[in-house]
Amino acid sequence: MSKYIIVGLGNFGSSLAIKLTYAGNEVYGADTSEKRIDALKDKITSSVKLDCTDVNAIKSGLPVWKDADCVIIAIGEDIGQSILVTATFHQMDESKRLICRAINDTHTRVLEAIDKKIEIVHPEEESAERLTDRLSLTGAQEVYSLFDQHKVAEIDLPKRYYGTLIKDSDFRSKYHLNILSILRYEERLNWRGKPIKERKIMDPRADTLLLEGDSIVVFGLAKHLRSFVDD
Repeated sequence: MSKYIIVGLGNFGSSLAIKLTYAGNEVYGADTSEKRIDALKDKITSSVKLDCTDVNAIKSGLPVWKDADCVIIAIGEDIGQSILVTATFHQMDESKRLICRAINDTHTRVLEAIDKKIEIVHPEEESAERLTDRLSLTGAQEVYSLFDQHKVAEIDLPKRYYGTLIKDSDFRSKYHLNILSILRYEERLNWRGKPIKERKIMDPRADTLLLEGDSIVVFGLAKHLRSFVDD
């Protein structure tokens, strides 16, 4: 279970907050609108009316910020406010994971200027549900929902499988997951004769040896994927 702070509880922020809570996480929401706060008070861990451009207000109104695994700035309608809030949290702790919503290219460039490590999402391109899946499934690079809770996910190969043959693994026996493909970087020489790394897609076979640095594309139920990454 992870702890998230979501600043900005409009349509995107509130949807994300509810979905992350439903996925079993602690979610603390903040907004300047009393109406939005009231709408979520019984649906997430906690919601508070707060001006998150004020360091002292954050420290007193959101003491959990120190222990939060991630702060998500979901403000969209006010770019200036979004930038100020982002800068405030960044100033408080530069090592804290920050995910920020951006609504246009200018917004994106300003956020990148604050710190290249800030993760930027565009809700018009990435739904709250997909972001929830990525946050909930540790090591997942991409997650796609199919039907009846079935998902396809690209996941970094856990260390416990390094040097294991697929036939000797427990993907199917324990987790009921099917490996659809293996993504692996292999070194080759470019036209100048210099070594470069090229990503290749491999078909999984029973005698395929899994290696450090591999990513696997797996298919299965969401609960089985979550059990796999939690282990």
